Amino acid sequence: MEELLESKLKDIETYLNSLDLTDKTEEERRSLLIEVLHKVQENLGYIPNEVQKLVAKKLKIPSSQVYGVVTFYNFFSTKPKGKYPISVCLGTACYVGGANEILDEFKKILNVEEEEVTEDGLFSIHPVRCLGACGLAPVVKIGEKVYGRLKINDVRRIIRDYRAKEKNS
Repeated sequence: MEELLESKLKDIETYLNSLDLTDKTEEERRSLLIEVLHKVQENLGYIPNEVQKLVAKKLKIPSSQVYGVVTFYNFFSTKPKGKYPISVCLGTACYVGGANEILDEFKKILNVEEEEVTEDGLFSIHPVRCLGACGLAPVVKIGEKVYGRLKINDVRRIIRDYRAKEKNS
């Protein structure tokens, strides 16, 4: 696992070194930040503080700017996520429909708390304010797949389906 992380960090450093920043102004370097962070997130799955500092150093911008962007946009994460991140909507419509109980059921079945990754690395649970699918409340998004009108007893089946999918791949 550590070898994989080292390899990915080297890939990120290679990518950062490949950026031609020689004649770039500070504004031009800053304009690359989101693109660079997307590449890092895509490669590593999250953007830890050490990598934020590396990005800041390579782009020659303050690390506080990098941190500000990483924490502002919810696409970026400072913590590892599971292969299948589970976003549980806790917006008003979902909450009224029992989303909190569904969140608790995911936590119980997977034996993790919010923002934690399961031991097998498959799942992580992330409460979110709104997924924009209020008509399907309560809603959960796993990876890019949206599950609507969920009931507590759907949770075990959904997890079982993902685990079966992993065994068959």
